[in-house]
Amino acid sequence: MPGNDTRAALLRALAYATVASAPLEGYLTAAHPHLGKVLPALFVATWLVVRVQERRTPGPAPLHVVLALLATVVTITAAAHSSGAFTAEYTARWLPFLVLTVVLADVARREVPIRGVLLAMAAGAAVAGLGALYSLFVDGQARASGPLEDPNDLAYFLVAAVPLLVLARRDTPRRMIAVTLVCAVVVAGATATFSRGGALGLAAATGWLFLRRVLSWRLLAVAAVAAGVLCLAAALFAGPRIERAFQEKTHIAASNVDTRELRWQAAARLVASHPVLGVGPGGFREEYAAASHNAELDEQTPVAHNMYLEVAAELGLPGFALFAAVIGIAVTASERTARTGTPAARTEAVVIQASLLAVLVTSAFLSEQYYLPLWALAACAVAAENRVHGRKDGSDADPARDQ
Repeated sequence: MPGNDTRAALLRALAYATVASAPLEGYLTAAHPHLGKVLPALFVATWLVVRVQERRTPGPAPLHVVLALLATVVTITAAAHSSGAFTAEYTARWLPFLVLTVVLADVARREVPIRGVLLAMAAGAAVAGLGALYSLFVDGQARASGPLEDPNDLAYFLVAAVPLLVLARRDTPRRMIAVTLVCAVVVAGATATFSRGGALGLAAATGWLFLRRVLSWRLLAVAAVAAGVLCLAAALFAGPRIERAFQEKTHIAASNVDTRELRWQAAARLVASHPVLGVGPGGFREEYAAASHNAELDEQTPVAHNMYLEVAAELGLPGFALFAAVIGIAVTASERTARTGTPAARTEAVVIQASLLAVLVTSAFLSEQYYLPLWALAACAVAAENRVHGRKDGSDADPARDQ
């Protein structure tokens, strides 16, 4: 029916726009404080209207149960710490991601190609990578930040997107060159942030793609040459600026290690003292000064710079267990797809794993639970498994739009 095709096209467009705009949040917020929320809100609202019209609900899945329980824990901990200075703000950040994960998993199972969602994520990161290089070489920033305030957060988006570029078609030399250039821009943008966590995440993702035989030496060599050409051009045209940025990063590196250790210790103390309900969403920032015994006089309300410790400190051990279950479901679902799916589905699954690995490694040094890549990758992993097993058991997954 034309109506069904129109609805599916609208959902595809909004899904792609939502994930592509995530790394550009800073640009959108600069234009209007709430502009970054418009596309996700339109996407969720459209999905809800379409499903009501179709009289169809998302198919039952373990991920939905875990997300519902996690939303319950977030709500309970927020209620228990309702007087917190950051509680309302961070609760309003947690819950939309949980809803958006359900919606993405549902549309990626039915109307929206998973490959399209992943490539849209990569496209948004490519624009962010250009912004990173612009901020370093044109704006003169010491470390590239581009569309995001924190260079480390930008690195998180960029390194998570690099594995996704493997999915771009390379059936002609022109497309091969285009994909290589985009990959070089994203990698160069991530390098320009001077984020060590990002570098470790990229190394882990690249190693995983090699281990699973998705990335060839030839492709890596071409990308390395392209990145090398960009670095050489940067050294020729902006050598002093890059040297100054590197010196500044080296100067503060030891201090960063010390402060992160202080924050991790404070987070561990909060977990030990509030193991059930935690200190509430955003509570780490409020409780840090007391938990660290005022270890940082110039920074009283920081983040933990470790996603796992921060989630455990704020949501308690039950909340952390549910959060870890989301990750576990994504890993398990992607591995089942990699082992039982078609060659194309296997490639998608391994790419999702590599990107997820970059997210998990980088998040050991950053607080990234409030950004979309983790949630979008979990949704795509579950949707990919549903598509593979939907074809086998005759369920309502849409194989015609699968690839």
